[in-house]
Amino acid sequence: MAASFLKTSTLSVRKKLFQQTGFPVYCTSHGFYEEDVKKKLQQFTGGSIDLQKEDDGIGILTLNNPSKKNALSGVMMLQLLEKVIELENWKEGKGLIVCGAKNTFCSGSDLNTVKSIGTSKDGVQLCMFMQNTLTRFMRLPLISVALVQGRAMGGGAEFTTACDFRLMTPSSEIRFVHKEMGIIPSWGGTARLIEIVGSRQTLKILSGALKLESTVALKIGIADEILQSSDESQSLEEARRWLQQFISGPPEVIRALKTVVSSGRELALEEALETERDILSTLWGGPANLEAVAKNKKFNK
Repeated sequence: MAASFLKTSTLSVRKKLFQQTGFPVYCTSHGFYEEDVKKKLQQFTGGSIDLQKEDDGIGILTLNNPSKKNALSGVMMLQLLEKVIELENWKEGKGLIVCGAKNTFCSGSDLNTVKSIGTSKDGVQLCMFMQNTLTRFMRLPLISVALVQGRAMGGGAEFTTACDFRLMTPSSEIRFVHKEMGIIPSWGGTARLIEIVGSRQTLKILSGALKLESTVALKIGIADEILQSSDESQSLEEARRWLQQFISGPPEVIRALKTVVSSGRELALEEALETERDILSTLWGGPANLEAVAKNKKFNK
């Protein structure tokens, strides 16, 4: 009985934590000191993370540091967290496209930032900071798409795995180059990649530092589609049309769908079922549900 009570209590706590917007993976109890990391990252300027929120509920998040192939500087890492928090509070949002400026995705961390983080302790602190940020990003109640133009390298490749879908232009590539740098993926990329393609394929990709061109990425399941155009503006418009098919409908319904899928992925079965029940209670009998029932939408398509 005690074991059963302990299990139930643990499940309840985990579910409540998951349902808290922006709840981090790491905190001070894990030896993570966010403010110290932020002070260090502020020293490394260059580039920006730009967010455009559109009236149709689609956001465009642009990694903008083209002189360094959109590598993330310390300031950009801080701005990424700020934009994630902004998106957590965007109640009208339904979808998000992540892309890089000047027709290339992201080459990972800016080397100036990396060189300054020379100790194991500092490296682990940055690891926890970025894992927190990208986990919050992954849990956003928005259907997200990585638009991979040009190259997604290292941390840039990891970022694509935090998105729900990946669209690639014909000449683009994804490559986890961490082995060549003498490290492993440290922004949560390994766990997410295993979820996408399985452990055997992940081991091949990481240990071989394989260059995944668009056709290969589509074949093994990393890419969801290869777009027709490699042009920056045209491929963005293609990605917008592709995403639109999945976000048609009221924001509260699309956001609820994303949330229950996230809970099903991350929580134990009992917790996921309870989360589904709780979210259903916010929709059943609501405006979108009543309108659909009145119009008999179930049989109209």
